[in-house]
Amino acid sequence: METLWFMIVAVMLVAYVVLDGFDLGAGAIYLGAGKTSDERRKILRAIGPVWDGNEVWLVAAGGTLYFAFPLLYASSFSGFYLPLMMVLWLLMLRGIGIELRAHVENPVWVGFFDWIFCVSSVLLAIFFGTALGNVVRGVPLGTDGYFFEPLWTNFRVGPNTGILDWYTVLTGVIALVALTAHGSLYVAVKTDGELNQRVRRVALGAWPLQLILTIVGLVATCYVQPTVLDNYKHYAVGYLIPLVGFGSLGVMFYAIRKGQDKFAFVGSAFYIVGMLVGAAFALYPVVLPASTDPAHRSLTIYNTAAGRHGLSVGIMWLIPGVILAVGYFVLLFRLFRGKVRLEGEGY
Repeated sequence: METLWFMIVAVMLVAYVVLDGFDLGAGAIYLGAGKTSDERRKILRAIGPVWDGNEVWLVAAGGTLYFAFPLLYASSFSGFYLPLMMVLWLLMLRGIGIELRAHVENPVWVGFFDWIFCVSSVLLAIFFGTALGNVVRGVPLGTDGYFFEPLWTNFRVGPNTGILDWYTVLTGVIALVALTAHGSLYVAVKTDGELNQRVRRVALGAWPLQLILTIVGLVATCYVQPTVLDNYKHYAVGYLIPLVGFGSLGVMFYAIRKGQDKFAFVGSAFYIVGMLVGAAFALYPVVLPASTDPAHRSLTIYNTAAGRHGLSVGIMWLIPGVILAVGYFVLLFRLFRGKVRLEGEGY
């Protein structure tokens, strides 16, 4: 039962990164790719019907974590209190930037909200990548299962860790590049004309950097946390996961060059899935490694899970909820399929 709920939380987090990742990426390229007001409106209309719905998966993952692994929820939310508050403010500012631009005609305020939307999207992508880097690297867990980390210490990986060090900054940059390419390809799917060509060039330009950073990130992860290879050594089928990731990069490159935007976007989505599933597979059954005495202090699915009866009952409530959520998203994307148009007002 603990393994099942670990997989459920992982699927929800992957769904969030794939779905909300493309509108974060669209926000990251918003000022650079949108040269005119109409082009920026097209970018906003591309994500307008779905951006707030995509964040449902983040809320669902947090709620599921609270229900299934309460000690992990308590430990991580107290230890990461400062960055979580920063993420919360960035999410609010991003929503403000999207919503208020449509209600203000003054060019000064329109430009202000454009900057708010773009900068908050960039910072959110970096923060989410940094968060994953902290989980993979490990945190200074105490004997009671709790910890505290300052924002940074000496930027080195070791027992005296901070939220920011060279490794977590690297994972933040990797996330920004990957989501920028992901968002560019989604905008390419939803637009045409000069904007389509411009965002396609952004994705193509990001591709070699994404490949290099992926390789560097994998090497750095093996250096920082050598135990990530243990599950791969015991279950050789796990090596298919990084193959999917690198194969998806090849698909992206081929499809972008051929102008097959949907195919390239699907390749980008599979790249993100491969990287995140690979991290979850490497950590299992650990959900939060300890940077000191990991054998005894790390939080696992077994020492953080709720009672078996509660987990069993939760499955019965989860199934209809997931069916409703998936059905809603299928309907939403079908209703708003095709290229965006500028007729009418709003986004």
